[in-house]
Amino acid sequence: MLRLGPLAAAAGRLLPAGPRLGPLCPAGGRVSLSRSGPPRPTGDRGPPSRQVRAAAGSAGGGRGPALKTPKGTRDHPPAHAALRDRLLAAVVACFKRHGAAAIDTPVLELRETLMGKYGEEAKLIYELQDQGGELLALRYDLTVPFARYLAMNKITNMKRYHVAKVYRRDNPATTRGRYREFYQCDFDIAGQFDPMIPDAECLKIVHEILSDLQLGDFLIKVNDRRILNGLFAVCGIPESKFITTCSTVDKLDKMPWEEVRSEMVGEKGLSPEAADHIGEYVQLHGGLDLIERLLQDPKLSQNKLAKEGLGDMKLLFEYLTLFGITGKISFDLSLARGLDYYTGVIFEAVLLQQENDHVEESVSVGSVAGGGRYDGLVGMFDPKGRKVPCVGVSIGIERIFSILEQRVEASEEKIRTTETQVLVASAQKKLLEERLKLISELWDAGIKAEVLYKKNPKLLNQLQYCEDTGIPLVAIVGEQELKDGVVKLRVVATREEVNVRRENLVEEIRMRTSQP
Repeated sequence: MLRLGPLAAAAGRLLPAGPRLGPLCPAGGRVSLSRSGPPRPTGDRGPPSRQVRAAAGSAGGGRGPALKTPKGTRDHPPAHAALRDRLLAAVVACFKRHGAAAIDTPVLELRETLMGKYGEEAKLIYELQDQGGELLALRYDLTVPFARYLAMNKITNMKRYHVAKVYRRDNPATTRGRYREFYQCDFDIAGQFDPMIPDAECLKIVHEILSDLQLGDFLIKVNDRRILNGLFAVCGIPESKFITTCSTVDKLDKMPWEEVRSEMVGEKGLSPEAADHIGEYVQLHGGLDLIERLLQDPKLSQNKLAKEGLGDMKLLFEYLTLFGITGKISFDLSLARGLDYYTGVIFEAVLLQQENDHVEESVSVGSVAGGGRYDGLVGMFDPKGRKVPCVGVSIGIERIFSILEQRVEASEEKIRTTETQVLVASAQKKLLEERLKLISELWDAGIKAEVLYKKNPKLLNQLQYCEDTGIPLVAIVGEQELKDGVVKLRVVATREEVNVRRENLVEEIRMRTSQP
């Protein structure tokens, strides 16, 4: 059974009184995520080629429009939307628990705002044609717009979260949750504070979310750009090649060292000796013991940047020890994160799986969160270059959603797509007016209620509708109930029936459908 765990329960308490949503994949009459059902990445009618033929046929033999979503995008039917909403609510509940306020920014940014901030990944930005004299682009992430927002509004201290869609001209891999349009969920702390305290809280947030979503074993890798830059310097790499070398090192989680070394020498122009020297460091990972060892390294200890980074990394691990999460943290010198704007601590969370029954070592199955410190980004927008130190994390919601979706399909569980608490029904004919009067009373009292859109529906059909959609209660009005001033309340799951005074009905429904 897949659950959102305590986070989901916390999120549920923020909602008005409603049906007991229970775990993420409750059993019972719900909409299934099975691939044999409606949801398909390309639409509801099969492969794109079949969609095109169907469209052409419906147009009387002419060439109709291709009924498909653009490459790297997808529709989300009700079951997907319900699962996504609960996932987002769980993540946002964690952000709020840590005191963050929400902001929103335009999906469009000036092209000059985005350019020069993402290194080699800038080629993935969606640029738009000249609109009214402005060169525009679709936002690539939520971090650069946040920095622009801080500089534009002269804000120097803020803790914010932002959940919104971003756009990248990437090669989509839908089975791995990689799309051209996707959600990001960001948490950031801006302001001048004592070292590593905000950074440690960001890592704690990642740990909380991944633990409570119960996705399986995970590892949070941490490093520091200052350590990497110091490392490159002692290895003889010119400063002009730091960023490009960093981008190559960042591929170590996807490529073996031999291929990374080949790219450094063949494409980035590093000497074989320098590449080998880098390889001695970037394949190291560990904890406080590794930090202490590197602080005594005869070369790194003489580099100012590396020494600063290692000192802060040691302090970070001390705070993470107080938070009790160092068991899931690894100081990994191969972690580089390719974005230009990172200046200090960087981190990335990956899910792990056992390679097979005979191998104990875990292997990574994908990044689900990432972030770091970017102290210079706001200053790039400020007319006077005033810096606002920032650190933040982005939760890979699409990757997590893809994992949950696959698990739900494999388990053939069904997801409830509505929050209706009660169906107003009748057992006899000619009671439409009474049903409408009752449902109006319930709506006015804040109860989530439905009624079938037929004058004289059969009771069996009304009960079946509740079974199919997961509505937990039925409020039945009949001639005798009207005379007695009561409503018959039926519990769909147990078929228990009880007569409730009409004036007590709202309270009874709330009590029976309240969150635990």
